[in-house]
Amino acid sequence: MRTSLTAIFALTASFGLLVAALTMEGNATAFLDMRAALIVLGGTLAVTMISFSPVEVGIAARETWAALAAPRLDRRSAADRMLKIAERTRKDGMLGVERLLPQLRRDPFLARALGMLVDGVDVAEVERMLEDERFATAHRRAQSAEVLRRAADIAPAMGLIGTLVGLVQMLGALDDPSAIGPAMAVALLTTFYGAVLGTMVLGPLAAKLDRINGDERDMLAIYAAGAAAIGRNDHPRQVEHTLNALLPPAERVQYSR
Repeated sequence: MRTSLTAIFALTASFGLLVAALTMEGNATAFLDMRAALIVLGGTLAVTMISFSPVEVGIAARETWAALAAPRLDRRSAADRMLKIAERTRKDGMLGVERLLPQLRRDPFLARALGMLVDGVDVAEVERMLEDERFATAHRRAQSAEVLRRAADIAPAMGLIGTLVGLVQMLGALDDPSAIGPAMAVALLTTFYGAVLGTMVLGPLAAKLDRINGDERDMLAIYAAGAAAIGRNDHPRQVEHTLNALLPPAERVQYSR
């Protein structure tokens, strides 16, 4: 199952359970308040953009969506693919690699790595460029996860601020019983919204970005090591040992010949 479907299903299920719990013994519309939502949502976004630039917040949003929309990364399949490419290279040379490039559109990092080898770029230079790209990608994802973690910390705090605002309004309207209820609703619902936003949305998304970043870092390391071995024209058995050094024992690949 695609990562996006799993995440969306889990998020939908968690909110579905929450809504079901809210409607069992009362009216769920009592938990809807525009003022509380503005304080929490608007405040969380505004304070996050004080800690990070609007560009960084936008990148975090795009990175989060891209990570959720991407298929689950399979390190063993990536290593097995590199073994097959190495075997084909031993037989057909770089011409065989060049013929594979149109089939690698869904793996742009691997396509660039092999494309540089086909163009005759020195293996050491290819390794350096791939390492720089791996570092830049990991840094961008890590920064996006940090933006989400910061927002997850801010959301409950904004809920507390909204609670204080609602309590002040309530105390200022003690002579008007009709105003006490709405003020108390703002006080309680902002805390509720902040807890839900931070705990059920932003925090889990930050954790998922961290995990995907780790998986992607491992995947790019496999591609980089495999491409460098192919560029050196290593025997597939050598490529097998190189790749298995990057894989846990349960995911190691084996050259079939």
